[in-house]
Amino acid sequence: MTERKDARACNSERTEYYRHSREEIRSLLPNGASRILEVGPGGGYTLRWLRSIYPNVKTVGVEVNGELKEELEENADTVVIGNIDDCASDLGQFDLVLLLDVLEHLPDPGRTLRSISGLLTEGGRIIVSVPNVAHLSVALPLLFRRKFTYRDSGILDRTHLRFFVEGTAVELLNDADLIVTDGLVAGIEGTKSRLIDCLSLGVLRHHLVKQYIMAGQRRGDAPAQSKIGWRRAGSVRVTEGRR
Repeated sequence: MTERKDARACNSERTEYYRHSREEIRSLLPNGASRILEVGPGGGYTLRWLRSIYPNVKTVGVEVNGELKEELEENADTVVIGNIDDCASDLGQFDLVLLLDVLEHLPDPGRTLRSISGLLTEGGRIIVSVPNVAHLSVALPLLFRRKFTYRDSGILDRTHLRFFVEGTAVELLNDADLIVTDGLVAGIEGTKSRLIDCLSLGVLRHHLVKQYIMAGQRRGDAPAQSKIGWRRAGSVRVTEGRR
């Protein structure tokens, strides 16, 4: 009976995740967009929300989970069920590309980013989010118990193939000829996290971050990557489900 309840809870959490709109990225959005691509959109609720911001936008969702096809078709203009690596060259160009909690599930996220960066229009923007494996919930068990445990969701989701910290996440974009121009951090909103951040004088801040959300653009003639002024995300969901 307990296992059945756990399975139901896990399925419910996964369903909620697929139907979640990532409105915490609002401050990273461009002023205008005519074509938007989201890789791994789930049921397409972020794309539906973006339609309310850009009324005349055309949206494309590329999703590997075929069970979400009908739901996604209600929220996106064009739906592709399949792997982004197999169809990127056929999609055209976009003013905005979203990869939210996607790269950690890919065997070669660098290759995927390189192909997607070529889809950006001049001045186009890409928004990427990845979990931070240096978070205290992972770092403390490693330090004191020399172990970590995979789970059904979150930073140590069983389906994660890659793990990131701030530096490796930024480098991943840089290696794809992208420059990170702005960034948000999620997970420092709670009272306990704020207290730890204050008492440690910011030394532990990197270990309080659950997720990095980065806005970038093609490097072009831009100089080398500059220091990122990370800002706290506003209303943010930090529990990541399976893809």
